[in-house]
Amino acid sequence: MAGTVEQKLAEQGIKLHQAPSPVANYVPFVRTGNLLFVSGQVCFDPAGKLIAKGKLGAGVSIEDGAAAARGCAVNLLAQVKAALGDLDKVVRVVRLGGFINSAPDFVDGPKVLNGASDLMVAAFGDKGRHARTTVGVASLPADAAVEVEGVFEVA
Repeated sequence: MAGTVEQKLAEQGIKLHQAPSPVANYVPFVRTGNLLFVSGQVCFDPAGKLIAKGKLGAGVSIEDGAAAARGCAVNLLAQVKAALGDLDKVVRVVRLGGFINSAPDFVDGPKVLNGASDLMVAAFGDKGRHARTTVGVASLPADAAVEVEGVFEVA
């Protein structure tokens, strides 16, 4: 049976899929002590298709970027579940780092990353409130619009 966090996700129409495999020489997550570091997750949907492709501010809307960031957050949670077996073992979402594939003059990266942040708060409540960094970048793997990494305190 799904835990409390997965039930909250299900109420929002989100069912976690199998965690994506790394595409290069790295591991998807590392646990040290009570911290779980999850590698950056691009905005692939469960079928492996990009939710949004291209640059924010040059063809990709803020709304599409936020949906992509939300998809990245779902992928982060799939990795957390793969690492822990149960999302209810998350004590706190500590930090999210967001990378936004941006046109040089795009300044609304924080609005895009809200898609990931809002999902963490919806899933974990106050335990989902986190520190955050948002960086505009020139490109991302597969021309993904967004990539998000995370740090979680775990039991």
